[in-house]
Amino acid sequence: MADKITLAIIGGSGLYNMPGLEDTEERSISTPFGEPSAPVVTGTLEGQRVAFLARHGIGHRLNPTEVNYRANIYALKVLGVEKIVSVSACGSLREDYAPGDIVVPDQLFDMTKDRKRTFFENGLVAHISVADPFCAELSKQILASVQETGATVHKGGSFITIEGPRFSTRAESNIFRSWGMSIIGMTASPEAFLAREAEICYGVMAHVTDYDVWHVSEAPVTVEMVIKTLMQNTVVAQDAIRNLAKGFSAERSCECESALADALITQPRIIPPETRERLDLLVRKYLS
Repeated sequence: MADKITLAIIGGSGLYNMPGLEDTEERSISTPFGEPSAPVVTGTLEGQRVAFLARHGIGHRLNPTEVNYRANIYALKVLGVEKIVSVSACGSLREDYAPGDIVVPDQLFDMTKDRKRTFFENGLVAHISVADPFCAELSKQILASVQETGATVHKGGSFITIEGPRFSTRAESNIFRSWGMSIIGMTASPEAFLAREAEICYGVMAHVTDYDVWHVSEAPVTVEMVIKTLMQNTVVAQDAIRNLAKGFSAERSCECESALADALITQPRIIPPETRERLDLLVRKYLS
């Protein structure tokens, strides 16, 4: 595309209503996997072309399981996006990760069960490597951009994704803590895995809104609690995104851009033509 946009932000619809974002445009992008959660908003921030996608739709109309993660990632791939920053709410499973803090996790544990986790099906199989599910280079850039705001930010941690939309029981929360999980949310899986299949770098800026339900001296998490903390952190998130855009480089030396090189296992001659066509954007450089 002539207007290639390499940086994208997935998060709440309020993120792109920020000072300094210019030349905005809404783009409706259809994909072979259905419609994305919302039109993609593109614009210029600190001289950098960026894209914003409201994960849960405008007005937060989609629950975490209803989000069409495949369409969202594919739509950003259509735009030429090479790096995605996920801005999300999370609960803390550690005493030292307090509400209001930000975490840039380095590991992911998937406890979801009702979601499409791969682009590869219907005659084309890929076994993607996700030992380190978040791009280390991009995560380093996210960490630095948050540190520049002066907010409290933690490097690393294991992010467990539950199905939702309900919050955890106390028993579940305490089990997750015993497993060594650091934070809990509802959207990082399968988003991170699909981004890897699309050979897009992916990192998370997780905003701690509560102590989940394990903390005996704190009230159990509520929607009101989550929204209140997110509203307080919106300016921090916007400033961090602005910092990231200001020093952004599209260059990549990580392995994300060649994640499919050793992942495709199906013999090319037996791939159904309709499947090859459907996945052409993802696999053409390997099957041409």
